[in-house]
Amino acid sequence: MCGIFGYVGERKDASKLVFEGLKSLEYRGYDSWGVAAVSEGKIFVKKKTGKIGDSNVDTLPKGNIAIGHTRWATHGGVTDLNAHPHLDCRGDIAVIHNGIFENYEEYKKKLISKGHKFISETDTEVIAHMLEESDDLRSVFRQMKGLNAVITINTKYKSIVAVRNGSPLCIGFGKSENFLASDASALLPYTKNVYFLEDNEMAIIEGQRVEVFNVRNGKKIKYKRQKLNWEFGRGEKGKYPFYMLKEVYEQPQIVSNIASNFLSQSKKVTRLIKRAKETYLVGCGTASYACLAGEYFFSKIAKKHVNFSVGSEFGYHLDFLSSNSLVIAVSQSGETMDILESVKKAKERGAKIVSLVNVLGSSLYRLSDYKMQIGADIEKGVASTKAFTGMIAHLILLAYSLENRSSEGQKILSQAVKSTKEVLSVSNVNRIKKLVKKIINKEHFYVIGRGISYPTSLETALKIKEVSYIHAEGLAAGELKHGPLALVEKGTPCIVFLPNDETYGANLAGAMEMKARGGFVVGISFKPHEVFDYFIPVTDAKEATIIPNVVVGQLLAYYLTIQKGWDPDKPRNLAKSVTVK
Repeated sequence: MCGIFGYVGERKDASKLVFEGLKSLEYRGYDSWGVAAVSEGKIFVKKKTGKIGDSNVDTLPKGNIAIGHTRWATHGGVTDLNAHPHLDCRGDIAVIHNGIFENYEEYKKKLISKGHKFISETDTEVIAHMLEESDDLRSVFRQMKGLNAVITINTKYKSIVAVRNGSPLCIGFGKSENFLASDASALLPYTKNVYFLEDNEMAIIEGQRVEVFNVRNGKKIKYKRQKLNWEFGRGEKGKYPFYMLKEVYEQPQIVSNIASNFLSQSKKVTRLIKRAKETYLVGCGTASYACLAGEYFFSKIAKKHVNFSVGSEFGYHLDFLSSNSLVIAVSQSGETMDILESVKKAKERGAKIVSLVNVLGSSLYRLSDYKMQIGADIEKGVASTKAFTGMIAHLILLAYSLENRSSEGQKILSQAVKSTKEVLSVSNVNRIKKLVKKIINKEHFYVIGRGISYPTSLETALKIKEVSYIHAEGLAAGELKHGPLALVEKGTPCIVFLPNDETYGANLAGAMEMKARGGFVVGISFKPHEVFDYFIPVTDAKEATIIPNVVVGQLLAYYLTIQKGWDPDKPRNLAKSVTVK
């Protein structure tokens, strides 16, 4: 997701403050950046492709209003000219924009016919020229199709004007100064008092006041501030070289905290599940694999059928939903557009919505009828780690709560914490590092499992793909003979999850099939076996063994990435949350 940061107030170093705000949003992923500042009745801009690195905005003059943007290209190539902010012909208006202006072309043609000159390929620049014509963001925004957030500054006014529909925006309140960001965590160095703009709301932000209006009817809205419960500094790397590694090591503490302090939250939701005619688990990417695991948990532990769907597909088969339906939407950011779109459609059909989300105040959090916080603190690595194991921990507690066996759920999560700490021990990490050196030059990895180990395999393969750029495929072990075995040849790394459950023998058969075709078999299990070419031990924690198993996969992905010389925190072509379709 593109990053946005803005400032208006009494400080004269607004451009530097905004620049620091952009740096705090780097983890979300971007390919170019830019800052626009107002000074002495003019707008000054600095923007560049690539990462911020050692850059600065020292060439921008002093001023007390500025906006900044980090861009993932969606319309127009990665060039300096296409980077945001964009200006109108006179240079009096600057615009930054998240989302896709779907019908920009019809307006661009009209503007060109009126003599407007365009210097970029973007849809965003069209907004600047439309504002040059009308000077009314509300009117312009109502003409735009698609899901967008638009932020503008103008030499005429001492304010930032912002409007959203779909893409997130959060206002931060200070003393004689106010802030704007696409991610509330970026506001923590300055304030914890915030307001999350709702869809079709427009804000006029000045140093001394903030006003919010309904875009559709222009009426002023009485908004309520809320206080963030996050601590500044908890999202910093500290002694770790990368956020991803730091967040991997935080997982035992997070799972332990969920087991000890979130049981009452689970019990409330189990009552909703019992009352519902049908329940659906919906997530995207990593969260979808947590949902798939949840489907197994509810079946195995609670003897309850719960339906799973990928978030981007859920919206295409909602015809069977009713007021008796319950949708549990799972998301780290709470801003994933495919999830939000599906949830809105489900609500239209009367379904009740439970969100299992990590970001307090996010769009999904506010949209839901019932909220469950993951409690994984700020996660900055693009490749999700601790949020995933947090999701898994909550789903295990839910399943056990449905069976009135909550204490048993807490017990196996405690076992998973102990097992995860063993996985993170120096000796075991060294074992994983040695494995990495053996397989680093291979182009294809295959990861298999059955039952709960199937989503484990999918998530491990995803982590390897996300950060190391090695092709990895997660497979249901029973599907090998239905095609995938054709891909296994001598030396192909074949990672096999074999927990101490009913799938052990069948998973072992899959490992033998791969071994017979020349595969290099890596066994991740509670005990060694002669079929393994390499063994990584994981102590049994019953259904919660998925947690330490996935941590092995995370570490493998991390050290493959480090060995290749890539940055695991900022994988190419990816963003922390996907706020466009």
